[in-house]
Amino acid sequence: MAIVVKARKMTLMERIYFPAIIKGLLLTLAHMFKKKTTLLFPEVKKVLPFGYRGAHRLNKDEQGRVKCVACEMCAVACPAHCITIEGMESGWDDREKIPRTFQIDMLRCIFCGMCVEACPEDAIDMTNNIDLVATTREEMIWDKERLLTNYERTRDQNGTLGQSLRGGLISFTRPRGHLLTPPGKH
Repeated sequence: MAIVVKARKMTLMERIYFPAIIKGLLLTLAHMFKKKTTLLFPEVKKVLPFGYRGAHRLNKDEQGRVKCVACEMCAVACPAHCITIEGMESGWDDREKIPRTFQIDMLRCIFCGMCVEACPEDAIDMTNNIDLVATTREEMIWDKERLLTNYERTRDQNGTLGQSLRGGLISFTRPRGHLLTPPGKH
C-alpha cells in the first residue's frame, strides 16, 4: 500500500513570491555597504598560504643538473594524464636516465599535487606562482626548458608544495585552499 503525502497549499503571499523578492533585495542592499575585498592585481599581490599549489617547476641538483631520472612516476600518479616524459641515457655515473622531453599540459592539469608526492627524487615541485597566462593553447604546454626556467625564477621561494611535503607538514590529500602552518609556527 502506497502512502500519499499531500503538499500543503501555498498562501497568496507565497504564490506571488513577494516575501522572497523583498528578502533578496534586502540581502543585496546589505552587501552594497560592506567593505570591498578587491585587490588591485598585479600591483598588489595576494598572500598565498604555505604549500600553495601553483605553477610547476623541475628542480635542479647541487651541480645544476635536472633532478629528474625519467622514472615516469609523476606521469603514472597524475589523474588528469597531463604529464608526458620521454627518457634517454644520462651519461652520468649517479643515474641511468634523464628526460629527453618532459611536458605538462597546464590546460589539463588539475593542480592536485600528486605528481609532487609521487616523485622519489623531489624533481618536480609546485610553486606559489599564480600567473598562468597564455594567448594560445600551445603556450600552455610547458616543456622541460620552461619548467627549468621556472625553477630559476622561484629558486629562493619558500613555502612550495614540495617543501611542505618533505617537511612532513601535510599530505597531498588535503582539500585545496586550507591553510597550512609554516615550519616553526605549529
